[in-house]
Amino acid sequence: MTQQQLADKVGIKFQQIQKYETGMNRVSASRLWDIARAVDVPVSFFFEGLSEGDLPGAVEGDIFADKEALQLVRAYYAMPEAQRRQIFELARVLSDAA
Repeated sequence: MTQQQLADKVGIKFQQIQKYETGMNRVSASRLWDIARAVDVPVSFFFEGLSEGDLPGAVEGDIFADKEALQLVRAYYAMPEAQRRQIFELARVLSDAA
C-alpha cells in the first residue's frame, strides 16, 4: 500500500503519513485507530512484542526530545528545497568551523 492509498483510506493527506513515518509528527491514539482500521489489523498489532519495561520515557541522545531541536527540524522542512540546501550548507560550514 502506498502512502497516498493509506492517506486516502484514513482521510488525511499523504504528507501527514510521511511525517508519521519519519517521526516528525507523533501519531495520536485516534489516528492510530484509523490507521489500524485502514490496514485491517487490531491496534494492538503496533505494540506486539513490547512489554511495559520496553517503553522508555526518553531515549539517551534523542535530540528530538529537545523541544528546540524539534522546532528547528519542523521549520527546516517547511522551507522550499532550495532554501533547505542553503541552510544545510551553512550549518555544515559552521559546524566544521567550530
